Amino acid sequence: MSTATCQLAAELIERPSVTPDDAGCQQIIAQRLAECGFTTHDFSCEDVTNSWMRRGDKAPLFVFAGHTDVVPPGDGWQTPPFEAVRRDGMLYGRGAADMKGAVAAMVAAAEEFVAAHPRHRGSLAFLLTSNEEGVTHHGTRHVVERLQARNETIDWCIVGEPSSSEVPGDTVRHGRRGSLSALLTVKGKQGHVAYAQLANNPIHAVAPVLAELCRRVWDRGNAEFPPTGFQVCNLNAGVGADNVIPGRLKMQFNFRYSSELNEAAIRGKVTEVLDAAGLDYEIEWQPSAEPFICSSGELHDVVRGVIKEVNGKEPEFSTGGGTSDARFIAPTGVQVLELGPVNKTVHMANECVGIAELERLVQMYRRILEKLLLE
Repeated sequence: MSTATCQLAAELIERPSVTPDDAGCQQIIAQRLAECGFTTHDFSCEDVTNSWMRRGDKAPLFVFAGHTDVVPPGDGWQTPPFEAVRRDGMLYGRGAADMKGAVAAMVAAAEEFVAAHPRHRGSLAFLLTSNEEGVTHHGTRHVVERLQARNETIDWCIVGEPSSSEVPGDTVRHGRRGSLSALLTVKGKQGHVAYAQLANNPIHAVAPVLAELCRRVWDRGNAEFPPTGFQVCNLNAGVGADNVIPGRLKMQFNFRYSSELNEAAIRGKVTEVLDAAGLDYEIEWQPSAEPFICSSGELHDVVRGVIKEVNGKEPEFSTGGGTSDARFIAPTGVQVLELGPVNKTVHMANECVGIAELERLVQMYRRILEKLLLE
């Protein structure tokens, strides 16, 4: 890998850009890309830094999408989390894998491609946000809305999320499950445990409901998606005393769902269970993403071919994992795939990325550009 690429990855890691703070990362990238003809537009919103960097004004438009924010470092680091440390072929630091390493590789690939092919067809752009790890309301979603208002249409998009399992490109995310959360409040009546007949324990009331939700088979998935899953995330009740029946219970839960269901269907099924139990409840739904899939198209074929060329074998296309900002890009009709580093250490202490991994990603990204943006 070029020294310049490794230096850029290290420079980004050393910016403490805990979401939604960009800490100057996008300015560094904009300055680099300006030297090869990119124009930067600031689409920041409230406390979120968003940049749209584009070279060219013709179709087709290829976009590298990513984020410069990271999760808090937490404890257990052997080296300072915001100090880029190279050791045993690895680059350590918060954001090394998720996803400052991939962003650096994208920039390097774009620079190499433009230097070799300054008169390439179409346009090349970067969509960067500092709010992928946070609430996300003012990040990529906002940029996509701005682009739609400007009638800028993306044809192909690669998101640099850490998609890989063992080596870069062994797994490509070509879709994601939907995500729907809820906060359920069940009302009871507080009282003394010795006089339970005068109270109404919401924990007891919700127990059979919880058992029903946990054992239910929501669907069996399909060829592209695993079955829908239900998980309780938080369950709180009580005043902290062992002789008081609580008067209220709060439960947070999440569905990661396949394309066999949609938000309305899940809400309806949950409401049926709650109503059948006769609970006095309130529920606040928090939708995050509908499932999407990009299982065919020119980008799909090109990425498959490039990875086979570089790795010697075709990738596995998967819809596993959590959500990503691809969920805001895909609904506009864009062919979008996620291709990035190995994900074994993301969000962990001592997060790292292989220096050779980044070298391979630069090669893959550059070859994808050559396949799509050369006549």
